[in-house]
Amino acid sequence: MDTVDILSAFDDIARRRGWQSLHTPKNLAMALSVEVAELCRHLQWRSDDEIEEFVQAGGAGQVAAELADIQMYLSKLAVSLGVDMDTALREKIAENRRRHIHDGRDL
Repeated sequence: MDTVDILSAFDDIARRRGWQSLHTPKNLAMALSVEVAELCRHLQWRSDDEIEEFVQAGGAGQVAAELADIQMYLSKLAVSLGVDMDTALREKIAENRRRHIHDGRDL
């Protein structure tokens, strides 16, 4: 699914439920933080090995669902703030490359 499809599905649900007015930047950011916290709930207090066991024992679907929620809210938040994520990502990666040069080598 590309971002257009994600946003179309997200907006369709919001329209059907009458939630469009609630999708302000503040509310979307707060909802995003809740979804990140729900992902963390699955991982917190577990070692890397325990996380791997959890995922392999059926937790992968739960993790995937939380990541999907995060992607949806992040995409909608970016649009609501007028942020082009392709541009933002390219610029941030370039900035990270400039900031994190090791031993004179470009990353």
